[in-house]
Amino acid sequence: MELKRVVVTGLGALTPIGNTVSAFWDSLIKGVSGAAPITRFDASKFKTRFACEVKGFSADNFMERKEARKVDPFVHYALAVVDEAVADASLEFEKLDTNRIGVIWGSGIGGLKTFLDEVISFGQGDGTPRFNPFFIPKMILDIAPGHISMRYGLHGLNFSTVSACASSTHALIDSLNYIRTGYADVIISGGSEAIINEAGIGGFNAMHALSTRNDDPTTASRPFDKDRDGFVAGEGAGAIILESLEHAKARGAKIYAELVGGGMSADAHHITASHPEGLGARLAMANAIKDAKISKENIDYINVHGTSTPVGDISESKAILDFYGDHAYDLSISSTKSMTGHLLGAAGAVESIASILAVRNDMAPPTINHFTDDPNLDQKLNFTFNKAQKRKIDAAMSNTFGFGGHNATVIFKKFEE
Repeated sequence: MELKRVVVTGLGALTPIGNTVSAFWDSLIKGVSGAAPITRFDASKFKTRFACEVKGFSADNFMERKEARKVDPFVHYALAVVDEAVADASLEFEKLDTNRIGVIWGSGIGGLKTFLDEVISFGQGDGTPRFNPFFIPKMILDIAPGHISMRYGLHGLNFSTVSACASSTHALIDSLNYIRTGYADVIISGGSEAIINEAGIGGFNAMHALSTRNDDPTTASRPFDKDRDGFVAGEGAGAIILESLEHAKARGAKIYAELVGGGMSADAHHITASHPEGLGARLAMANAIKDAKISKENIDYINVHGTSTPVGDISESKAILDFYGDHAYDLSISSTKSMTGHLLGAAGAVESIASILAVRNDMAPPTINHFTDDPNLDQKLNFTFNKAQKRKIDAAMSNTFGFGGHNATVIFKKFEE
């Protein structure tokens, strides 16, 4: 079977540093931090009292208020970014075969806010079960692609991917494969997450996963810095319109980049910690290169997982050095989580957008908040510390790794006829 080429024709972003793609990219290049004291709830008794929240967002701008109350914030975010991506791609569904347009959407946790509110309400009652009839359909992860399909009348394949922080990267890989093998012409893919609440912050605090740099939130996410002390929780969403090249050209669509490959693997090591030697990460990158049918020397930029955890940053850098060899020193490497925080299941989609725009604009976003070199890291690697770098970027790789040892990597290239 001859595989179809798959291209990116639309983007949508809602992030802690910008509520549109253009605002997000502008903040990335300027090195803006999205971290600030938590406003979603009273965090005064929590070990971590800051996060990267989405700012200035109202679901009422995207749906009727009555309908907005029937869905969880992670769905609000999904619908907002898909609206932007659909408009960006100039998709006119009434002129297309909607039986061949699908949605594959990732989320690591889904409707945590809904679950928390319902359980608190029940616990404060007299034991009589008075649950919201929308409780279950608000909470389940697959409701996001369901709502997207209903919003636009799309009858193609429709499901969710769940692999913790690798969820939306897995969604992109599934989308790539369904289009390249002819099961769909267009797939709306991406991911959303909304976990900045008592359960989300409290749960990650209990694992000692979050930074506790409460005195200086904006510098708390510091990947590859000697004094990093954990990740910063983020929220938001990213949407990417993927389309067969044939279909995109037939309707005269603009093309941002080509999605040429995806790689997956499992660490088979620990429920939350990455393999100390980065074996799973290395395998995912190798599988992506093999799938893309390109040389690893073709990669110019890597948007790394880079969560700002003591072990994870070292293991990923080891994986890059082991896989790329001498070419590792020619790469631009950056963690945009230094600015957005960790968007968990939405991270892969948002960081893929950053990678796509890096290719399109020949610009590597920075890793901000670098103050002190870590002697355990090879400082000859170009981590793009503190300032964006202009350079030729023909191909970019994006890594995401999730609890449970799930690893996923995608590769975007400049589009050429």
